[in-house]
Amino acid sequence: MYRITKEFHLSASHQLDHLPADHQCARLHGHNYVVVVELAAESLNDDGFVRDYHDLSPLKRYIDETLDHRHLNEVFGHSKVTSEFLAKHFYDWCKQRFPETSSVRISETPKTWAEYKP
Repeated sequence: MYRITKEFHLSASHQLDHLPADHQCARLHGHNYVVVVELAAESLNDDGFVRDYHDLSPLKRYIDETLDHRHLNEVFGHSKVTSEFLAKHFYDWCKQRFPETSSVRISETPKTWAEYKP
């Protein structure tokens, strides 16, 4: 199995207001998120790629235009915008456009991340 990954960055705020008031994530706060998309294929295409990295440019545009420097609760219309939610959201978004998508990892900090891999 061949695998490639590409990393994207965004800064955004969120608030998990369904948590107890004394939970640090219940307060409005932000992260410098790192989104890592993995694509996999049994064989390479005619150009010798799983997929050309440049083909992932629409994801960069989506992040920059829709999510970067935004309040994610407002973007998604709810307060359960967790890293787990974001990993699945990005997976679904990518899978529709890039069938080779195999997993998505979202890091909130250098030491914490969530991953969605069906």
